[in-house]
Amino acid sequence: MSTRTLREIMTTDCATVTLKDNVYEAAVKMKQEDTGFIPVVEGKKLIGVLTDRDLVIRGYADKREGSAAIKQVMSDRVVSVPPETTVDEAAKIMAKEQIRRLPVVENGELVGIVSIGDLAVRDKFEDEAGEALSQISEQDKQTVH
Repeated sequence: MSTRTLREIMTTDCATVTLKDNVYEAAVKMKQEDTGFIPVVEGKKLIGVLTDRDLVIRGYADKREGSAAIKQVMSDRVVSVPPETTVDEAAKIMAKEQIRRLPVVENGELVGIVSIGDLAVRDKFEDEAGEALSQISEQDKQTVH
């Protein structure tokens, strides 16, 4: 069980968009940042998220133009967590909500993002380190006898 918090592993240099941006600008930013997820902020306050799926389903499939407002296609039902959330808690929330990215919010302001990949990479290293330590401990016990 991991006691590491999201503050320790979250990405803090997140690309964001505002309600002043349009669908085309958001798509360009997604391409530049090589991401399918961008938080929508007002100042630093998280007010929604925009995914590549949102652009396709609520944007282009609904025949909206590139100049359409982000508000028309973004998801405003956002699941977010504080930075003190543990890696294990975050993994459970992501599994329950069926989401791949989790915005990290402190005092209403976006401070980072954690992806399912971040959790997997961190957990893999922890598991490998734990397994290696366990094997070393077993070898030490055999040497002592």
